[in-house]
Amino acid sequence: MNKENNKVMREKTNVESSINYLPISEIRSNTIILKDWGLRWIIKVQGINLDLKSYEEQRGIIEQYKNFLNWVNFPIQIHVRSTYLDLSDYISYIKKKLTGISNDVLKWHGEKYKEFLTKLNESQWLLYTKEFYIIVPYYPLDDKKKVRKSAIEKFLSALSKVESAEKIITNLRFLQKNKKKLDSRCQLIIEKLREIWIQSEKLKTSDIIGLMFESYNPGAHRKQAETIK
Repeated sequence: MNKENNKVMREKTNVESSINYLPISEIRSNTIILKDWGLRWIIKVQGINLDLKSYEEQRGIIEQYKNFLNWVNFPIQIHVRSTYLDLSDYISYIKKKLTGISNDVLKWHGEKYKEFLTKLNESQWLLYTKEFYIIVPYYPLDDKKKVRKSAIEKFLSALSKVESAEKIITNLRFLQKNKKKLDSRCQLIIEKLREIWIQSEKLKTSDIIGLMFESYNPGAHRKQAETIK
């Protein structure tokens, strides 16, 4: 029992230590506020399978994408993430549908299909999916000094563990003042992507927190999901 408690404490300590080293001050109103006062919005982008397009469509999409990159007049980060494909929701859906099947033959095939998916899902790391994100930054024009911090200053700033109440209130005022400018950038990107048949959406606060936590603590994230289930 003591060994299990010690293991839980070590895992909790690892999670806390990773949070301390992140340059994030707060996540609020679908926005990441960094410790150097930078703002970030994350746009999730759906991928396109060019292999399913004709040659003319492929060339058109590539040219439009080149035009999109040339159009952007502010820095962006394109993040491609490989993640384990969790089939739990789909398996639950199949299980629910099987209860309404009266034909014994169809139900038998359905049960075999569900068993196959369950074994595949339990294997883990056999099924991967790609996720695409665009990180949109914003720094206020009247605060360029914070952008020009040296690497050492940024590192020391990231080590700040505790945010005071005064800092949190300042974050809120700062966000309210500059959020509209960041929002306009994101809306422009979403509209431009739509022109090349790419669907995208801004991540909400809960999605951003989940993405950050899973990225830095993949093992803990899976165990939490299993506990919830």
